[in-house]
Amino acid sequence: MQKWIALIALAVFLTPAAFSQQDKSKRPSPPAQADCKLADGKTIHIDYSSPRMRDPKTGQVRKIFGGLVPYDQVWRTGANEATTLVTTADLTAGGTTIPAGTYTLFTLPSASEWTLIISKATGEWGIPYPGKDKDLARVGMEVVQRPSAQENFTINLDPKGTGCRLRLDWEMTEASVELAEKK
Repeated sequence: MQKWIALIALAVFLTPAAFSQQDKSKRPSPPAQADCKLADGKTIHIDYSSPRMRDPKTGQVRKIFGGLVPYDQVWRTGANEATTLVTTADLTAGGTTIPAGTYTLFTLPSASEWTLIISKATGEWGIPYPGKDKDLARVGMEVVQRPSAQENFTINLDPKGTGCRLRLDWEMTEASVELAEKK
């Protein structure tokens, strides 16, 4: 009888914790999305988690690039689950064709340049990086210094020409690359 009481008490204790974990908006790095509608009604959609410059436990401002996100190592480009890109159109990026489908985005930041990695592997948590053999493409990104710090990591898809400009903003860095619809 005591075992049953202990099990029921444990279940009652753990249930709120389980439900709070399911509410992703309560995470220190909440979920976010970016969308772009192309001229023919096709779309580009990105799901990611948005970490913050401030440490969620201490509130202290962290050094992001070259610190929390080391240079010259593949980064999951966000937090939590892997960042996913879903396109209903065939795209081009840096001369590489990206067929309509679902992909995982990683980046390789360095002090002077960034590379966007579009991986065919999907469904992973976000780390570890599945490896070069799963890459569909590696594309150079334009990197500029922001005029002011960006607290939240943000992915934007800004309409541009026949596609969208994929833009990553965080701390003092903006990295971008054009995703054009393939004609």
